[in-house]
Order: sequence, then structure tokens, then C-alpha cells
Amino acid sequence: MKRNSLFFAALLLFCSCQQADVPETEDDQYLWLEELQSEKALSWVENQNKQSQELLEDKSYFEPLKQRLLSILNSDDRIPYVEKAGKFGYNFWRDEKNLHGLFRRTLFEDYLNGNPVWETVLDLDALNRDENKTWTWKTHRFLYPTYDRLLISLSSGGGDAVVVREFDLETKQFVPDGFFLAEAKSDARWKDKDHLYVTTDFGPGSLTQSGYPKIVKEWSRSTPLTEAKAVFVGENQDVKVDGFVIHDHGQSYDLVYQLLSMTDYNIYLQRGNEWVKIDKPTDVGMSVFQGQFLFSLRNDWAIGGKTYAAESLLAIDGDKFLAGDRNFQVLFEPDERSCLEGTDNTKNFLVLSILDNMRNKVMLYEFKEGQWTKTYFEVPSFGSTSISAIDSDESDDYFMSHSDYITPSTLWVGNFNTPERRQLQSLPHFFSIEDLHIQQFEAASKDGTLIPYFQVSKKQTAQDGKQPTLLYGYGGFQIALQPSYRPGLGAAWLEQGGVYVEANIRGGGEFGSKWHEAARKGNRQRSFDDFIAVAEDLVARGVTSPQQLAIKGGSNGGLLMGAMLTQRPDLFKAVLCHVPLLDMLRYHKLLAGPSWIEEYGNPDKEEDQLFLKAYSPYHNLSEEKKYPNVLFMTSTKDDRVHPGHARKMAAKMQEQGHNVFLYENTVGGHAGATTNEQVAHNVALEFSFLKQHLLENE
Repeated sequence: MKRNSLFFAALLLFCSCQQADVPETEDDQYLWLEELQSEKALSWVENQNKQSQELLEDKSYFEPLKQRLLSILNSDDRIPYVEKAGKFGYNFWRDEKNLHGLFRRTLFEDYLNGNPVWETVLDLDALNRDENKTWTWKTHRFLYPTYDRLLISLSSGGGDAVVVREFDLETKQFVPDGFFLAEAKSDARWKDKDHLYVTTDFGPGSLTQSGYPKIVKEWSRSTPLTEAKAVFVGENQDVKVDGFVIHDHGQSYDLVYQLLSMTDYNIYLQRGNEWVKIDKPTDVGMSVFQGQFLFSLRNDWAIGGKTYAAESLLAIDGDKFLAGDRNFQVLFEPDERSCLEGTDNTKNFLVLSILDNMRNKVMLYEFKEGQWTKTYFEVPSFGSTSISAIDSDESDDYFMSHSDYITPSTLWVGNFNTPERRQLQSLPHFFSIEDLHIQQFEAASKDGTLIPYFQVSKKQTAQDGKQPTLLYGYGGFQIALQPSYRPGLGAAWLEQGGVYVEANIRGGGEFGSKWHEAARKGNRQRSFDDFIAVAEDLVARGVTSPQQLAIKGGSNGGLLMGAMLTQRPDLFKAVLCHVPLLDMLRYHKLLAGPSWIEEYGNPDKEEDQLFLKAYSPYHNLSEEKKYPNVLFMTSTKDDRVHPGHARKMAAKMQEQGHNVFLYENTVGGHAGATTNEQVAHNVALEFSFLKQHLLENE
């Protein structure tokens, strides 16, 4: 669902910063593997890749699976989701002929009629050939309201560092002498056609200690970047700052946000020539709809003689709020098992997307004559349901998409003023769902908290403990896991008789900020205990056994995998660990690490170091223990989570005599891949690993 609140924008800012090689200042014999591009480190990586590929790329299984996955990824039956801009619908598309992708468009009316005629706007592969580059598409921003210009962010090799270039949508060419930012952790947003708000590396002193920009500048067309005027300067200890414009039903708001941590930030609003700080707690998010300021609460807020409950959504006239009024209207207040997932808006409706005991609900709010009216909008309750406005200022039209683990994604179009909606397109079944069903269970964690989890399996699955089972988890940054259609998982695992399980452990956002807070910083062990409880419940219910149980996670979920590997090696047979954090005493010195201190704790503080060291996977390895088979996957171009985590963990385990695979893609960034072929290769590698260590041992 489209998340319109600045709170969610800040919360999901899981970005990165570049960093020079880290000097060897600690007693760690594998520090040299943190040197991203050193000849010694890359030679070691090349040798690891060779060994892993020789063992895992079994041609009788690997190659056919890779080709099947590639055919799914390149299928013309995929839904070409579009973004409406003016009279066109724009889409980014990759297939077997367009490896890095096409940015293309069709008349929006033709798209709705089911007869799109696609016009190429920018061919990224042709651009790469012309410029001898490996550009990967990252983001784009349309100029409002004319939609005739575009700011395009391109990454070299898939990392988070980008170049920003101005593009003319009428000539379909980059603008000669147009706006351009060199490669950096940059952002650029339109103020108007001739002015941008930009954040980038402006030189010494312009970055925070996390390595993000701390200065917002207003840049005028046809002037050098060095002459751009600073409108806001943050602090060294901030995570980052950004400047942008919100367009709200004929009004525009120029804003700066100052991200203090992954959950806290200040907002400044331009009024005349001044930037006025919005009077709110730093953990309260804000958005705007029809002149109303909307505040989303992470914790209780005592204000104006009242206390508003955590997770509530409050509304107040913006001008009255700025004048000192604090008489809010409560639009949403959660109960113990519900939370506000996100908001969006059409011309006349504010759309609230709610998770209620892991089920979808949508509420529509209309603001007329100073009053809010509420109606419930019917959507599929189970699975992943996404509602997004088509053109917020022009109509009440919306797109709705829905899927679950065995129901292919379907896209509808409708208007909130009528109950009917029309199906535009649905994916075919890319894998057999015969006899498959989805069940939801709960497991009691160590402290008694009930942890929900979903299980996808055959209806007649024997309860004999012999089913090959893949258990997935994340548990961080208030990100909720919901059932969604995954053709690769279905083709590679479910069709082969494997059971798939997804655990909704604490640290995630399934039940709002309280679910997240329960496993943050010194309470991180709770998320590990939750995951262990789900695994033990699968064994107790006779679904699987430790000899047939594999686990998977990436990024923060990679940390989870490392903790499972070191804490309960007896409970799992195989571990898939992607782009992980593993050295929790040095994570804050590597790339984006400082920006996650509010999530994990600060290793430089003695009290935090104690609990970090207690679970840090890298520091809890033992030569005496017998560990499950593990495959670490990372990317040299990951400038978000440093590949040194996976490299060092693999090297240390190998030195101790454990069975370890490592595969490091030389491109791909944090996602690990930049083309469909690379995605298919990586997924086939994963399931080849699982086949060798689970399916062949039935």
C-alpha cells in the first residue's frame, strides 16, 4: 500500500553510505576481508565463488531450475503495473531482450481498456552500450503538474549510490546542460521546473556520521551546484536530512525532515522566508490531506490536557495547529492486535490501510464542512492487499492488487464512490497448487507470548516429522510479513513437496510499534526466541524434524540466521543467510551501520556492548560445535550492508572446520542482482543448496 505518512517514509529509510576501507584497529584476523576492492580480498572471494558454484551448480538440477525461473521472470504474462502521469501510464519492464530494462509508457486510457500500446521512453541497455556503463534503474520523479520532465536516478552496478540526471519526456532525451548530480548518496526533488531541493556529498563536512547528507540546498537551473543555497543544515549525529514538496489539492507545502534515528525525526515547514519546526514529539509522523495535518503516533502523546494512545492517527486543521490549537480529532485508535499499516488519498478520500490480527481492513474518511465521516471499504481480508490512488488530485479512482502464497496476483481498478471494481489482469498459475493449502498457527515463545506463523503445505501432509521445510523470518524495523504470491518459491520448493513457513516474530510490524519495540536494542533476543519457538512447534506438531528443517533470512533477517546458527545449531539442517549483519561489535563502523544504532544499540557503549556481544553471531562461533550447512550470499556492490560480514563469518567458520558455502555476486547491490538472469541464478543456487542438504536426505 502506498505509505503517504512521513513517519513511514522515515521508518523505511533503510539506506546506505559509502565508506573507505576500515583500518585494522581490533584483534580480528579477518579484518582484511572488509577491504571491499583489495586484490587479496577479491581473490579470496573469487576462490569461494568457484568452490560454491562447482558444488552447487549441478547441471541436472540447477540449470533446468534456473531456466524455469528465468522463464517466469521474463514472462509476458506478468502484470505491467503503471504509474499515471498526465495522460500516460509509465512502467519499468525487464525481459529476455531487455536485461537492464525499458522505461516505457502507454496512453492510460488504453491501459485501462486492456490494449496498451507501449512506447519506449528510455532503453537502459542501449544507454549502457552507448556510455559503456552498467546502469541500473533506481528511482524516478515526475515534475508536477506538467509531467513533462523527469529526474532519473541510476546506479552503477546496483549499489545505493546514484547519479541523478534530468530527462525530457517530450523529446525522450536527457536534457542538455540539465540538472545533474554526480555519483553519491544523493536525492533530488522538484520544487518547480527551474528549482530543486538537493541533498548530496557537497564536500568536507557535508555528511553525517552515518555518511548521509546533512545539508539541504535549493538549486536553481543553469547555475553551478556550488552556488546552490543551503536551506537547512543538520547535525553530525543525525542520520540524514531531506527536502521536498507535498502537493495537496491545490496547496503546496515545502518541507525538510531531519532524521534523528530510524524512528525519530523533526519536520520543518517553510512559511514565507522562514523554516518553522513542527511542534510534535520526534516519534510522531505527519502527513497532509485537504489542509488537515495528520499525525501518526508511535507512542502515547500527552498534549492539550489529553493523552492519545500509541498507534493512533490524529487530524487537525493545519492553520489552526500552527496557530497553537491542539484539539485533535481521532481518526484511528488501535486495539491489542491491530495497527495502522499506511495511508493514501484520492481527491476526496483519505484511505487507511489497517492490519487487524494479520487481516486486511480498509477505512475511507471524507472531510466535508469541517467534519470527518468514516466508511468501511470491503477488500480481501487474507493475504497481501494493496490500495493505491491513481491520481490524488483529479479523481477517486484507485488500483487494488491482491495475492497470497497460492493465489496469483490480480490487479483491479475502481472508484471509491461505487462498490464495483473491474479486474484488469491476473497472473497465471506459475506453479501447481494442487492439494496445497495455507494454515495459520501460533507458537508460545520463551516468555509466553504467542507468535503467529503461516504454513503452506499439502492438505494430506503426513505428521511424521519427515517433511522438508523452509522457515523464513525477518523481525526488524517494524516491517510486517504478509502472505504474497512467490512463483519462484512455488516452482522450486512447493512443487517438490516442500513445506514453506513464515514466522511473524517480534521486531517486525505485524502488530504495530509495540511489536517492534518488544525486540529492539537489548530485547533483540526475543525475536530469536520467537523464531526458535516456531521451529520447535513445527517439530512438535510432526511437520518436520531438525534433519529436514532449513531456514532463510536476509539483511536484518541475515542477522537472525546467524543467531539461529550459533544459538540452536541442533535445530536446523541448513541455513540460507543473505546480505547479513553478523559482526555486531563493528556493524556501526561499516557502511550504513551508524544509522541502525537505534535498532540494535551502540557497541561503543559498555552496557550495549554486553547484550550485542551476547548474541553477535561472529563472536559466538565455536570450534567445538557442529553447525548446520550454511550458504552465505552477498554482493561486492552492496553499499548498504557490508559484504565483510558474510566474508568474515565464512572465513572464520572454514578455519574452524565447518561446512560453509559463500557466493558473492560482483554486482547487484543489497538486492544481490541487477538482471532477471542474475535473480534466477541466485534463486537456483539457493534451492540447489537445499536440495543437496534436505531433499536428497529424505
